[in-house]
Amino acid sequence: MTAARLIELWRGGLRESTHLGHVVICDADGVVEAWGNPGTVIFPRSSCKMIQALPLVESGAADAAGLTDEHLALACASHNGGRIHTGRVERWLTALGLEEEDLRCGAHMPRDPEEHRRLLCSDSRPCQIHNNCSGKHAGFLTLKRHMNAGPEYVEIDHPVQRAVRRAFEEVTGETAAGWGIDGCSAPNFACTVEGLAHAMAAFAQPGPGRRGAAQRRLVEAMIAHPELVAGEGRACTELMRAMKGRAAVKTGAEAVFVGIVPERGLGIALKIADGGTRGAEAAIAALMVHLGLLEESDPVVQKYLTGPIRNWRGLQTGEMRRARGFPG
Repeated sequence: MTAARLIELWRGGLRESTHLGHVVICDADGVVEAWGNPGTVIFPRSSCKMIQALPLVESGAADAAGLTDEHLALACASHNGGRIHTGRVERWLTALGLEEEDLRCGAHMPRDPEEHRRLLCSDSRPCQIHNNCSGKHAGFLTLKRHMNAGPEYVEIDHPVQRAVRRAFEEVTGETAAGWGIDGCSAPNFACTVEGLAHAMAAFAQPGPGRRGAAQRRLVEAMIAHPELVAGEGRACTELMRAMKGRAAVKTGAEAVFVGIVPERGLGIALKIADGGTRGAEAAIAALMVHLGLLEESDPVVQKYLTGPIRNWRGLQTGEMRRARGFPG
């Protein structure tokens, strides 16, 4: 099976662009709906941070360190690097007796406009705490300390990453098809789109025991603190706020998006083949409407899917549309 037409951009009555991709919706019994090829192997990138955080909670490291739901939301986050994020990560590291230099994620300018402006105007350089993955890495460091393991926690053979791989393969139900280095320097394990959706379904309807409790706690943390998972103006935050606790969603680089719907026991995974974030955000919004979690008229749906595209003068120049047959 090839990639399916998912999202289109129209201008002047003509289809100008098409985003092809793969989408799978799973429940505990398997695939419920799919578009494209469920067996396509992808890198989940940052969409799977709740899986990467599983060993942190399941091992008891989170409780031993006194982590709250805010910490766990940040462990699952690709945050904007605003003070709401960096201040919490900085205090987290301090409580561990660690410093910014203990992180291995690298530094980049934050997306948060206020913090970006502050750094520019003060001629200051960003530090690793500004990295959108610093919360995930603080979680890795917490687990590393709990394991009494070495400092290079992003190495593929480090106990932290061995624990992450084990959790990843167990919840996807697949042996990792390979691994690559993510933008934050941590390993990212490959799976099929179906495997990723299967994992999200497991988070949506956790089983008994320590694993289930950890999955439930991570999802609840994301839903309770959408502003920490991404930030103002970001699709993850805005979609979760609009759904008022009914689902968790998380983006990943190269146009991956996942969804966790506890009330329906559903897990969602999608990948836009061209890597275009615009297409992934539109597709996840369309799926939330399809599943009855958002109304078509909701402003967040209009922002990411149905609203007009306007130029710098405010003139309507085009529109995004669902491709025929997606979803539904």
